[in-house]
Amino acid sequence: MNATISIFFIVSLILVLPSAGAQEVNISEQVKQKSIRVTINEDGNVHVKHIVSSSSSPKQMNLIDGDVQNLTITDEDGNVQSLAIAGDNDAVIVLPSRSDSTIEYDLDQVLFQKDNVWAWDFRYLETTSFILPEDLDLVFVNDRPVNMDERKGFTCHGCQMILEYSTNEPKNILEVNWEDKKYLVEIRTFADIENFDFNQPEKRISFKISDSNQFVTTVIPLELLWGPYAVFLDDEKQLFHEFNNNGTHAWINLRPDTVGEITMIGTTVVPEFSIIAPLAIGFVMILMIPFMKKINLH
Repeated sequence: MNATISIFFIVSLILVLPSAGAQEVNISEQVKQKSIRVTINEDGNVHVKHIVSSSSSPKQMNLIDGDVQNLTITDEDGNVQSLAIAGDNDAVIVLPSRSDSTIEYDLDQVLFQKDNVWAWDFRYLETTSFILPEDLDLVFVNDRPVNMDERKGFTCHGCQMILEYSTNEPKNILEVNWEDKKYLVEIRTFADIENFDFNQPEKRISFKISDSNQFVTTVIPLELLWGPYAVFLDDEKQLFHEFNNNGTHAWINLRPDTVGEITMIGTTVVPEFSIIAPLAIGFVMILMIPFMKKINLH
C-alpha cells in the first residue's frame, strides 16, 4: 500500500512539474521551429518571437542568449499556455499542443553602444530573421557592410555573427566641379572630415578624418572616379570593402583604427576634355570620304 502511494506521488510530481514553472527540467528533444523573428527598435530594445509546431509530447526550445524578460507562451488563439523553464533560464519546455505555439520575450543587455556604434555578439543556430529600425539602410555583419536599400531586415541561417550599425550617421555631401560639371561625393561617418580634395591627374580622392574606430563609407560617382580602387591611410594600404556598385556609384567602406589622411585611388577619372567630340568628328569624316572622292574625280 505504501509503495503504491509513493509511486502515485512521484507520477503526480512529474505531471505537475511543467505547469508549476519548475527549474532544472531537461528534455533533449527539440521543438520544430517554424520561424524566429528578432525585432530591434531605435532605442536598441530587442523583442523575440518564436513560432513552433504542435506536438504530442513535451519538447525543449532554447532561448536566445541574454537577459530574458516578459516571457510568454500562447496558442494560435492567443490563449496563454503553461510555462516551464529548463536550465538557467536559457530554455523552455513546450507542452503538448494541438496547435502551433508562440513564444515571445524581451532581451535586455544584448546590444551595447560604443563609439556611436550599436553591437551585438549574436549566436543562434536556427534560421533567424532580423527586423531593424525603419530608417536604417546600412548594417555590418562581421565587419562586412550590408546595404538594406528598402528592405526592413535580413535573414541569417545558422547564425553566428557580430551585428553592428549606427543610427543618425552624418552624411557629408562634398562637391567636385570639373569642366563645368558638378559631381557629388557622399561621405558617411561620425568622424569629422577635413581637407577634402579631388586630384584629376593622380586619379584620387583624399580627405582627413579626426576620429579613429569609426566606419567611413564613401559613395563615389563612377563617372568621376572608376575602380578598381586602392585605399590608403597616410600612405599605408588599408583593408576596405567595395559594395553596392549600382552602375552609377560605388560604395567604399573602411574602419581606420587611427586618425589621418584617407586616399582613394582609381584607375580612370573624368577626362580633361570630352572624348565624344573627337569620336563624332571621326565618324563624320568617314561618312564624307565617298563624297570627297566623287568631287576629286570630277
